Amino acid sequence: MNNALWFMLVGGLLLVMGLTHTVLKRSPVTAAIIYLAVGLLVGPSALNLLHFNPLKESALLEVLTEGAVLISLFSAGVKMPVPFSFARWRAPILLATVSMTLTVAMVAAFAFYVLGLPLGAGVLLGAILAPTDPVLATDVQIRHPGDRDQLRFTLTCEAGMNDGSAFPFVMLGLGLLGLHELGDFGLRWVLVDVLWATLAAILIGGVAGIALARLGWKFRREPHKHELLDDFLGLGLIGVVYGLTVMVHAWGFLAVFFAAVALRQAELKLARNALKASAGALDTAGPSAPASAGPAEDADSLHTVSEGSLVFKEHLERLSELVLVLLVGGSMFLTSWSWPAVGLALFLFLVARPLSVLVGMWFTPAPWRIRGMTAWFGVRGIGSLYYLMYAIQHELPETLALQMIQTTLVVVALSILLHGVSVKPLMAHFWRRGKQTPVP
Repeated sequence: MNNALWFMLVGGLLLVMGLTHTVLKRSPVTAAIIYLAVGLLVGPSALNLLHFNPLKESALLEVLTEGAVLISLFSAGVKMPVPFSFARWRAPILLATVSMTLTVAMVAAFAFYVLGLPLGAGVLLGAILAPTDPVLATDVQIRHPGDRDQLRFTLTCEAGMNDGSAFPFVMLGLGLLGLHELGDFGLRWVLVDVLWATLAAILIGGVAGIALARLGWKFRREPHKHELLDDFLGLGLIGVVYGLTVMVHAWGFLAVFFAAVALRQAELKLARNALKASAGALDTAGPSAPASAGPAEDADSLHTVSEGSLVFKEHLERLSELVLVLLVGGSMFLTSWSWPAVGLALFLFLVARPLSVLVGMWFTPAPWRIRGMTAWFGVRGIGSLYYLMYAIQHELPETLALQMIQTTLVVVALSILLHGVSVKPLMAHFWRRGKQTPVP
């Protein structure tokens, strides 16, 4: 496909989606299913107008998926509705650690014993497929910063963290294949890839988010009263945090998510303190105080970077979803749907994900209906493609790379189809069966 046809295809899809947005919201399918169907139609599976080769274009696809995941992680982080506490975040933390580890182990075992892959390749494939996706799972994630639904919070927070917690297992798989240094008895992997990279990412993200919140808050208030470009600030925070974290060999995805969380929570704390101070000043002044002395005086100053940049980030997220899912469809042949790949996908969705979620959430107070929904909605997507391209760029052998590409594309495509057709009816049934469960 030449550039002119590519622009026409993407532009036409954007026009159709924009004009039929209301109709599509009421339809039983998600937008990702439409993008995938169009990609399969114009790709080598049908008309062969578009053929995207992930192996040859791995460097380009790595950058595209990397940017899409970063934007999505930031959007997820700024929508976190509650301050951090272990009691509130226990379920997603367990999902991003315990459930993640169990999923990697089960997929690795399936790949080793059933697919005949080497152990290192099995661990790598498990790490690629284990993280849930923050890009394609928008229908089951937090809708806005004030959304306090426990199911949406759990799924959003899990997706935000496990895109970073999967990285140590990616490095472990590469190390077992001889493509990364693990150290004697895996000591370097534990100290550097697990402990240092994780803790440094959380620290860098948290400090940067709080710093931007305080700086933006100071510039907006007296005596400066500056007008800020929230979109630029949000993108700038993503770029600086991610670049700095990668430079110190820590996990950038994790850092960006926690930077967004810290930014949002710090701004909310500053806003609450300002409103309390304003209300206290009004009470002290008494009934004779002028009307302008009330909290309404600071309405403009309560505007936040996190909320102001969210709409722009969500638009970028939708655009990246369209382009990347279209490329997934344009990469697949009819022969891609092999029984080993389909079997692994079904094993992941029906066995590995449910079992790992049930174990991870066993000691949480979450109701069983929330555990069941969480066990099913482990959407796989753009994050898996990024990890795959990352591995290919680290000199993954071509034969192994081709096999993993085929398997990953099938898993992502089946996830789009199965989770896409089930999300709206299941969520509607979920709400009919019981009232909304708020985050504790």
